[in-house]
Amino acid sequence: MSATPPPRPRPDRVYAPDFLTELFRNPLDPGYADAAAARRRGSSADAPRGWAARSVGLVVVVVLGFLFAVAYRQTMADEPGRAQARSGLVAQIKERESQTDRLSARADQLREEVSRQRDAALSGSAAARLRDLEASTGLGRVRGDGVVVRLADAPGNADAVTGAGAGPPRVLYSDLQGVANALWSAGAEAVAINGQRLTSTSTIRSAGEAILVDFRPVTGPYEVSATGPGSMRRTFEDSRNAALMREVAQKTGLSFGVREAEDLTLPAAPEPQLRYAKPSVSPSPSGAGGRSGSPGSSGSPGTASPSGGGG
Repeated sequence: MSATPPPRPRPDRVYAPDFLTELFRNPLDPGYADAAAARRRGSSADAPRGWAARSVGLVVVVVLGFLFAVAYRQTMADEPGRAQARSGLVAQIKERESQTDRLSARADQLREEVSRQRDAALSGSAAARLRDLEASTGLGRVRGDGVVVRLADAPGNADAVTGAGAGPPRVLYSDLQGVANALWSAGAEAVAINGQRLTSTSTIRSAGEAILVDFRPVTGPYEVSATGPGSMRRTFEDSRNAALMREVAQKTGLSFGVREAEDLTLPAAPEPQLRYAKPSVSPSPSGAGGRSGSPGSSGSPGTASPSGGGG
């Protein structure tokens, strides 16, 4: 008698002959249920790990907040000291500026006194000649009719329609250089920027956002004054620099204007510290054999002595 085979396990899903009926009866595959069960088991196992990660993140946030609070408190504690130091520096700068202005005024008074004493000591023609030379070199005060060119920074806000103010809104040192050179080319006899007289050794430079004329700061609005012939304004306005400045003013909003002025007075420039080259003094070379090398010290026996009694 043959052994009975063991019963075969029934599958979870039995496909009936009517496939569409079975599809509507069991729409989900058993694999979906297995995946959901595995996900539930994994989430229950990862729960302690998620709590640990959240705890570490909370600790990090608390530590960072504490550090920011300490840094803010330290900054606020140091702010009075920095403000006091800043106010002290500003006061020192203003004091030095006032001292410089007083010394400049005193130097102008002494210069005028020296000029009066010199004119009294010299003859009329020599004094007039000296005054003309001082005026031409910038070391003497001049007075006469001329032209004033005014430049000012553009306002801070830009026009959204026309685009004015989109470019550099500040007057640059190169703008003042160009205006001064154009005035010289137009026949100016004397030029000054905000009361600072220009000479052949003057410099117009920038240091950060400040403009220096002969190492002295000038602030806007800037007025370039010049004395010269009556045709100077027309010649300047026809120059290339004036056309460029008008274009820059139209695009960026800078203020640029030219006007004639009567009875201008331009102050004298400080006397420059001139340096002169001096030749180096080299020692006289000594003759060979211990002889002095002077013309009259030759030891030749055929040379007559100064008394004429050489033999």
